[in-house]
Amino acid sequence: MRNQNFIDRDKLYGLLENNAPTEEQLNSILNKARELHGLNLEDVAKLLCVEEEKDIQKILDTAEYCKNEIYGRRLVLFAPIYTGNACVNNCVYCGFRKDNHALKRKVLTMEEIEQETLHLLRMGHKRALLICGESPRNNTDYMVDAIRHTYAVRDEKGSSIRRINVELAPMTVEDYAKLKAEKIGTYVCFQETYDPIEYAKFHPAGTPKGDYLWRLTCMDRAMEGGIDDVGIGVLFGLVDYRFEILAIMEHARHLEEDYGCGPHTVSFPRIEPAEGTPFSLPENIPHPVSDKDFMKIISIIRIAMPYTGIIISTRERPEMRDQLVKYGVSQISAASETNPGGYDEDAGSPTEESAIPSSSKKKHSAAKPYEKTGSTGAQFTLGDHRSLDEVISMMIDGGYIPSFCTGCYRKGRVGADFMDLAKPGLIKEYCKPNAMFTFREYLEDYASPATKEKGLRLLKELTNTFSKEELKRRVEGNLCKIGEGQRDLYF
Repeated sequence: MRNQNFIDRDKLYGLLENNAPTEEQLNSILNKARELHGLNLEDVAKLLCVEEEKDIQKILDTAEYCKNEIYGRRLVLFAPIYTGNACVNNCVYCGFRKDNHALKRKVLTMEEIEQETLHLLRMGHKRALLICGESPRNNTDYMVDAIRHTYAVRDEKGSSIRRINVELAPMTVEDYAKLKAEKIGTYVCFQETYDPIEYAKFHPAGTPKGDYLWRLTCMDRAMEGGIDDVGIGVLFGLVDYRFEILAIMEHARHLEEDYGCGPHTVSFPRIEPAEGTPFSLPENIPHPVSDKDFMKIISIIRIAMPYTGIIISTRERPEMRDQLVKYGVSQISAASETNPGGYDEDAGSPTEESAIPSSSKKKHSAAKPYEKTGSTGAQFTLGDHRSLDEVISMMIDGGYIPSFCTGCYRKGRVGADFMDLAKPGLIKEYCKPNAMFTFREYLEDYASPATKEKGLRLLKELTNTFSKEELKRRVEGNLCKIGEGQRDLYF
């Protein structure tokens, strides 16, 4: 099982040859999508070949329908904590690559991770993604320790990170079991590109990441290690985006067939220029994905895999992110920093990967969105520099419910159990109220006065949308309790 290559390269590229749908075929596929049961590989291949503006708009409209039917107006928020940028790999697109000698290397101590966590809590975050380069220093035992320290932090209001997801290099079944024991949420790992020939060009042999099959089968080992929820993705811009979408479909099918549950999330990063890489200039990106095509492919995944979470990071510009939440995106990072220690002025000065004593605490300037990677140790250029409060203000203006909910993780509604509730539409009875509860917490504890005022108005409007009187009373009751000081209420 672990050595199985389920990506048929020739088959997937073959499906993209002269495969544009007729108007009748397009309408049939989109009508099928509105039944909310997903699409097959052949359907998706036809949609990927659509180029006419009016036909793309039909896809976008269908995605908007599916998004609203399943996710409603809620939008999950999180932030990454980069624990280290030391890396033994030499991926040609990444600022962390081994041969980028301009990069200032740093691996955070546990005290520094606590400080990063504290900064996120003071913004109002409740969900964190721990992420790092691949190196002996960032091994599984280090990450287990980092998870424990992150969960243990409390801010002045008593808030803590309620769920940690991790984005880590492939590992053994035994190591995945260690992560599961620490109560992680979703394990995330991107294939970067599913094209095995092109993969070898971007990931030099002789490094751990040079092993295509080891990376391709990491989700198999994660699930064998007991992890219920996994997140997949590619780095768009390396090869033809249409091939990558079909490969994501195949990966989801493989997990569904062999483990009973497809991916919990799919991420959509586009290559951003990174200093010290061959792609430091936009014109050097091999297969750039236009904004038009980017909106199309996210919409296609939304209707093809309707119950899967779609994630967009702060790589994207604010105006693009604000549009994408309409057509499929269900989770976004906010107020992110992509360098270790980036949230905290006192996280310590960059050091080499050698042993870092926890007492080594030197002052340095807070790392901000950067112009040159070497100045801060960041992985890539940020596109969205807004604060969490500014992002939430935008969401309120659009009628969206900012959600920090972690109720399903802690109630055990994960993996196949989550999908069993999601597919018949039962999960809505939990998700919307829980999102509202965490939103009320944010408004009471962290929001600016202007954001709080309009957020409370939105909550009042949302409460009146519940058709079941008993549910409406329970929601009203919990919202009042939160206003009176109670916290962490969820169904």
